[in-house]
Amino acid sequence: MVVPELRPWQAARPHVVRIAGAVRPRLVRAATAVRPRVARLAQAVRPRVARTLRPKTWQYTAGAATAGLALAAGVVTATGPWDSTGQRTAERDWAAARESTGGADHGRGSGTSDTEAGVPRPAPSALSVLTGVGGGANTVKSAPGGKSVADVLDPLLEDAALGARHTAVVVDMGTGKRLYGTGADDALTPASTTKIATAVAALSAMGADHRFTTRVAFEPDTKELVLVGGGDPTLTARKDAQGWASLRELAADTAAALKKRGLAKVTLSYDTTLFAGSALHPIGVNDNIARVSALVADEGRTDDSTSGPAPRVADPAADATRRFGEFLKSAGITTTPPGPSKATSRAATLATVSSPPLSTMVERMLTNSDNDIAEALARQTAVATGARADFAGGGKAILAQLKKLALPVSGAGFKDGSGLNREDRLTADLLTALLVEAGDPTHPELRPVLTGLPVAGFTGTLTDRYTQGAAGVVRAKTGTLTGVNTLAGTVVDQDGRLLAFAFLTADTTDPTAAQSALDRTATALAECGCG
Repeated sequence: MVVPELRPWQAARPHVVRIAGAVRPRLVRAATAVRPRVARLAQAVRPRVARTLRPKTWQYTAGAATAGLALAAGVVTATGPWDSTGQRTAERDWAAARESTGGADHGRGSGTSDTEAGVPRPAPSALSVLTGVGGGANTVKSAPGGKSVADVLDPLLEDAALGARHTAVVVDMGTGKRLYGTGADDALTPASTTKIATAVAALSAMGADHRFTTRVAFEPDTKELVLVGGGDPTLTARKDAQGWASLRELAADTAAALKKRGLAKVTLSYDTTLFAGSALHPIGVNDNIARVSALVADEGRTDDSTSGPAPRVADPAADATRRFGEFLKSAGITTTPPGPSKATSRAATLATVSSPPLSTMVERMLTNSDNDIAEALARQTAVATGARADFAGGGKAILAQLKKLALPVSGAGFKDGSGLNREDRLTADLLTALLVEAGDPTHPELRPVLTGLPVAGFTGTLTDRYTQGAAGVVRAKTGTLTGVNTLAGTVVDQDGRLLAFAFLTADTTDPTAAQSALDRTATALAECGCG
């Protein structure tokens, strides 16, 4: 799976400026269309908020009003802000934020900004109703009047490029009504759309503000220094940490603490006991993922890449500790070659570094389809819920969290958190339900699931797709394995409705043709003014 790097804003800006005039009328229509609905939804929300217990059985109408309130209101406010050039101000920051691989800002609160605090700035999202970035004018055109969603999608889904089997569901997120469904309950291999479920489970189990801490423990009796892995998959040893937890900073603080104790030489060890089980993914050694460890720096990459396939080190924990020892040496502390150990309860903590909020990590995972983050979050979900933190335990923890949210998990099964395992199973029904749940204002902690979705023609795995239309309109998570192509996300149609969709295919033979067919299908939803 090749995950493209984020494209600079400069490449897209001229297109956005040119189409701003064409976009404005549609924004106004969308805002006008949803204002009455927002008022009605607000009234519908109150009884549900007052209840403390959720229904045991998932229905699309359960939570539809609250989801519609938040997301339809988002369409209303999408008429701005625009600057004098017609460019949305969120997009104006693209170049400055392109090195941070997250999604849109998900409302971390006021006060000290993330930039000031050293937290990675999430990459601003293309507004969901931007259109036609791929051309000089609005290339998303209205479908002929009178057509239903089925009239539009049925012929497209019969494309031979989509393989022998396919399933699809489309839901109006403002009303909760299913507009289309074929094979909705058939569980197929989801590939990387699995990450949507992983994100929902992790956020619901730990909260959007949760952080993972890497610490250095000192054993006073043996003078052993233990680097304790906290399961942070974004820990970095690079000079410019860009707001992620820095191994160099941790070493500098540790060296200062040792010197205060009058120590210049220590035994160096590392502790990876937070996670359990095999570190090697069932697919074996693969450039798409490192061995899963509670202690890893730069995802074990042996090059300067930050996303996509890359050769990985054989032992991420040993490699991270070796580099930590080098930083200590530069600071005047001599260490022994590192080996595995376990910090005792007697150990004193000398220094710590913490990851950005979980919300930021989820956005990076979804935008770049980051398998290393996904597997770490699956195990962290297991840790948070008392399950065994291995591949099987992570999968069980994800499923358990989705059950707690009363989502339609029938037929679903998780063998990992990334979707690399071909034995994973998801339904189109569950994928759309996950997206609706992420928009429910009673679950604000799940909002990063939507803001982290790649933006067609702008970010992550959709950077180079939808160049002929619907760029900026479609936001979706991609999934690709041999013979499997999937797509799940959101789109705003011609009537200003925010739709959730999920398309899963099996037995495809040409991945490029299958991707193009899925893109045409999602674009058709953007063009649809279907009743």
